Amino acid sequence: MGLLSVSHYSVVRGATGERGGDNVQTTARQATVLVVDDERDVAELYTAWLETVHDVWSAYDGTEALDLVDETVDVVFLDRQMPGMSGDEVLDTLDERGLDCRVVMVTAVDPDFDIIEMPFDDYLTKPVGRADLLEMVESMRTRDSYDEQLQEYFAMASKKAALESEKNPVELDATEEYHEVSQRVESLREEADAAATEIDDFESAFRDFPSE
Repeated sequence: MGLLSVSHYSVVRGATGERGGDNVQTTARQATVLVVDDERDVAELYTAWLETVHDVWSAYDGTEALDLVDETVDVVFLDRQMPGMSGDEVLDTLDERGLDCRVVMVTAVDPDFDIIEMPFDDYLTKPVGRADLLEMVESMRTRDSYDEQLQEYFAMASKKAALESEKNPVELDATEEYHEVSQRVESLREEADAAATEIDDFESAFRDFPSE
């Protein structure tokens, strides 16, 4: 039993459907998305792409982003390099507030080993296109239906994949942080697989229970 059978670990919060004309799978309810980027033209472009499907808010600095974000926000696209309050500082504040939203870093900064301990869900390196953003919203909303264990697994796996996309194998192999994140991903995978097996065993026993 593998992690592809994720329904065992999740509590689905909404039905899925397809929005005609947009050629992208969406949930029945629009997502509320916050775009944070100090480059106004970039933020407005992302907003224009996303608002064809979702409810989108824009912020042009970290302070404005923190004023806007609340429990109604589902997904935050957060630029890392901003004057004043950086994206990293905004990310830490969001984590401290304990808001139930998924955070995607969208930045021109190539991922380095410092991302391993950062509390985000995924990482996009600029330039990104409309399809990248729309698909990421759907991916984040799917993850939002998972329990904390699976959310952590996918966040760590995303960080591992981001590092592998930018670093050469020799550099990765020589770095303790990479080995640690690899071990963490494998450990989370095994824990999730074990939980799925237990549920499968329970469901099998329940099916075999004699009915009156």
